[in-house]
Amino acid sequence: MKRLIILSFLMGFIVTAGKAQMLTVKTNVALDAIKAPNLGLEMTTGNHTALSLSVFYANHPLIANQSRVSAIQPEWKYYFSGRALHSHYIGIGAIGADYKIHWKNKNYDGNAVGLGLTFGYVWNISKRWNIDFHAGLGAITYKQKEYYDGDNYEDYAIDGKELANSKGYYLLPTDFGISLAYIIR
Repeated sequence: MKRLIILSFLMGFIVTAGKAQMLTVKTNVALDAIKAPNLGLEMTTGNHTALSLSVFYANHPLIANQSRVSAIQPEWKYYFSGRALHSHYIGIGAIGADYKIHWKNKNYDGNAVGLGLTFGYVWNISKRWNIDFHAGLGAITYKQKEYYDGDNYEDYAIDGKELANSKGYYLLPTDFGISLAYIIR
């Protein structure tokens, strides 16, 4: 619930701060295809730059049916064309995720944060609609409870509080997809 309140506050701030800027609402159709509803807002901040905030939540997505994943991704983008929301761009973004995944008789329950770079291309298909092709790679650090089906996870508890038994970092894709965007103004 706290996350929903914080997210609402951030999106409200972006909307009110962006009175004169171009504002876009978007959805990543690649995430929609695996049953992970998502929503993004992007606001231009200059001729070359924009700020973006995307969120998604997946409960039983197609790739891992016994899973739940929620994430938030703020990002700053630089457009090389001299016009924001048009042509090639590079982005610097962060990601924060909370997850519980069951995969091949193993369970992962934890959270992750990371930073990464995104490369993309925005194709304008009309005055109000565009398609954003993007892919990103970043360093992700995680802390999780990792155990096999049938394990007594209470072995990893001290005074009744379950502890993470696995932590580390990976170089992973942080963003990948095709977003359909509508320019509000």
